Amino acid sequence: MERTTCLIVGGGPAGMFLGVMLARADVEVTVLEKHGDFLRDFRGDTVHPTTLELLDALGLREDFAKLPQRRLNTVQIPIGGRMQTLATFAHIPGRHKYVAMVPQWDLLDLLARAGEMEPTFRLRMNTEAVDLVHAGGKVAGVRYRTKDGATGEIRADLTVACDGRSSVLRSAAGLGVRNWATPFDAWWFRIPRHDTDPSGLIPVVSSNRVAVMFDRGDYWQSATLIAKGSDAELRARQPVGVIMRDMAAVVPWLADRVDALQSWDEVKLLDVKLDRLDRWYTDGLLCIGDAAHAMSPVGGVGINLAVQDAVATARILGPKLLSHSVTPADLARVQRHRTLPTAVVQGGQRFAHARIIRPAVAGQLNVSNAPETPLALRIFRRIPVIRSLPPFIVGRGVIPERVPDFARRD
Repeated sequence: MERTTCLIVGGGPAGMFLGVMLARADVEVTVLEKHGDFLRDFRGDTVHPTTLELLDALGLREDFAKLPQRRLNTVQIPIGGRMQTLATFAHIPGRHKYVAMVPQWDLLDLLARAGEMEPTFRLRMNTEAVDLVHAGGKVAGVRYRTKDGATGEIRADLTVACDGRSSVLRSAAGLGVRNWATPFDAWWFRIPRHDTDPSGLIPVVSSNRVAVMFDRGDYWQSATLIAKGSDAELRARQPVGVIMRDMAAVVPWLADRVDALQSWDEVKLLDVKLDRLDRWYTDGLLCIGDAAHAMSPVGGVGINLAVQDAVATARILGPKLLSHSVTPADLARVQRHRTLPTAVVQGGQRFAHARIIRPAVAGQLNVSNAPETPLALRIFRRIPVIRSLPPFIVGRGVIPERVPDFARRD
């Protein structure tokens, strides 16, 4: 049996940021990551302005700048065969007026290196938490299994579940969860990108295909939306090439890439979920990020929201962990602080699901094939307050968190 002060389960952005910040408060931290590395394709690769500011505050700006990345500062949409700018991040407040597109494994490797600089930080790869350990009427740590089959226990003053939307720990704790139905799933895939292509983020909305393309330099990280639960049926009855043919029909400069997808193995399914725990904690355990509130991919804000959870957790609990005095009331404070931003974002996603995504997936929206810009989009583009709101929410979020002084190195 091993022991640490704070045990973080899940080496994603929330878990790694939290681990680095707490270690800088001299808290003994152990992060468990079930995989042997961070190399997973089609993970969220967006680093939002508030996360960029966090990296600056942690003294990691120069190291982050060395990572391969693209800057997403505009949203363009094809309408009538022409690209039109729908939104821009140019007017949001703050130093960083863009979203950085960075391979998530590079960001996590950077955070791992930063953690290694702190004497109280420990990252254990190939170690999967499989159950909670209880003692004295509270959560006292986890049972784990390593890749080679070894098992053991790690005891901790506090266990933080950052293990995602399918969290083992929140299930083991029996925490009640509220689910909202989602009308779609997503297929993720890559499309080769040419230097003559437009840049930025490009949504495609036609009667046959709803998709979004993220500029990744030499390729487009792309997703197309499908009706919820229709993955197996669609794969069985149509060739994979239909995806690119539908997209090229409304995005003419993709015509030379209609054969880009050769196999369904190149197309990965994202099972879209939207839920939130009624209570994010029990004595000895706190859930944050997707473990507390699984987000829809609409707006691409899930990672940013999880990282902001981590900042709030570090700021509120850091001193308590250092003095070994964390109570359920402290955990409740974290939830109270993060409930409003989470509820606002999820409310916006539910609205988008009902008013935009559902009719789009049903083929009832046909923006990209329209001969001219639809009236609703013309109004959106001409009213500055309305036009600036989505970039602000996506880029800045709701109530950005303050980085704790003990973690700052700027």
